[in-house]
Amino acid sequence: MTSSVKDMLNTYPADLGGVDAEAMAKCIEECVACAQACTACADACLSEGMVGELTKCIRTDLDCADVCTATAAVLSRHTGYDANITRAVLQACATVCKACADECARHAEEHEHCRICAEACRSCEEACLTLLQRLG
Repeated sequence: MTSSVKDMLNTYPADLGGVDAEAMAKCIEECVACAQACTACADACLSEGMVGELTKCIRTDLDCADVCTATAAVLSRHTGYDANITRAVLQACATVCKACADECARHAEEHEHCRICAEACRSCEEACLTLLQRLG
């Protein structure tokens, strides 16, 4: 299966510095998907009758969406690559995804959007940790 992320990585005119392009593409895709799920989940939480009980979930969703968006952007840039920055961003993203998944899981039985968001966050966390591991 081809994706625009993979296609863009393949067109980069210089060497990617030994970075696993498959893991990089997967991580970027998961970050974008997670950011969308978190944004939609926060919005859905705001529409719930018990919005006051979902304040932490909304905040965590929005934090996760922002970090995932930033991570996808950083991973999409390769000129002047700095492995230390990439590692720090991936670790931060994995951390916020875990926190968001845990928070959404607390509401998953009652709110389907939280269940879906928790799954997206866990998948993104896994992709970030996999890429981190492959960076060495």
